[in-house]
Parts: sequence; C-alpha cells; structure tokens
Amino acid sequence: MKRLARRFFRREDGVMAAEVILTFPVFAFCIIGLYTYWDAFRSLNTAQKASYAISDMITREGRPVNDAYLRGLHDVMQYMVGPELPVRMRFSSITYSGVRDRYEIVWSRSPYGEMLNLTTETLQGLVQHIPAMADGDSIVLLETHVDFSPAFGETPAYFMRVGDQEFENFIVTRPRFVPRICFEGIACG
Repeated sequence: MKRLARRFFRREDGVMAAEVILTFPVFAFCIIGLYTYWDAFRSLNTAQKASYAISDMITREGRPVNDAYLRGLHDVMQYMVGPELPVRMRFSSITYSGVRDRYEIVWSRSPYGEMLNLTTETLQGLVQHIPAMADGDSIVLLETHVDFSPAFGETPAYFMRVGDQEFENFIVTRPRFVPRICFEGIACG
C-alpha cells in the first residue's frame, strides 16, 4: 500500500489539467471584470463626446429652433451612444440680468418630455455650475443623462463596484454666430 501511495504521489500525469481547472475560473472572472470596466469607461467617454457634439451643434444655429429640431438632436445623440444606452436631455437658453442680479431662463425644453423644463426659479439651484456672465450675455445649457447597465451585471464590491448608473453631463456653451439661441414662438429679446 505504501508503494502504491508513493507511486501515486510521484506521478505528474494530469497535473496540467488540474491546474487549468483551478485557474480557469479566476482567469474568466478577470476577463469579465476587465471588459466590464472597459465598457463602463467607453460608455462614459462616448456619452461625454456625444453631449459636447450636440451642444456645439445647437450653438451654431442662426435661426430659431423648434421641438422637431430638438427631437432630431436627441435622436442624433441616441444614435451616437447606441441603443443600449437610453438618453434623456434638456436644452435651456439662459441669460444673465444685471438689473435683477440673477440668471434667467429664456426657454427650456426636453425632447419627448423626458425631463422637466427649467424655470428661472429652479435654475437658481444650479447657478454654482454656471460661469460668471456679463449683463445681457446668453448661454445654452445642455443637460444629458445616459443610463448604463453592465453587460455581465454588477461587479462584486471587493473590486471597484460597477453597477447600473447614470452618466450626467452639464454643458454650458455660448452661442457661436448669434447673440442668443431663440425658440420659435418665444420672444427672444
């Protein structure tokens, strides 16, 4: 019996198969985790770039915009980020009144009614994110919200946790070729 046990422990047949069986789950876990992190950062980067592109597009408009145009910008952004990342957005034209010493909403719209429109009162809670402006200056504020869900579900907490989350962008841009971006049917001043 001792001889049989000694011979059994000296043989190395099948060691490689045992090693593969033991290391494959760790290897697969690492690959899935790396893909999840890469996908999250890729999605965040894509959402940011698409948001800046849309903001740049609207600030280059010389004519008043309308709901159909804003829905078109929403659809373009949805195309840029892909169908797996639902997009919500809100466009607001803001001016600064030196007389009243506050930022004021000229118009605010959310394509497809996905977000509430900003008012001058609700805007005051966001003024810390808006740069200082001279009296009468105008900006366009684009807020985007992109929902992200990892392809393989939530990663465990003992790594950097990646789960369902919302990527938010708050982009302030000055109009390029006109003093203010106007909306059809609303006095632009």
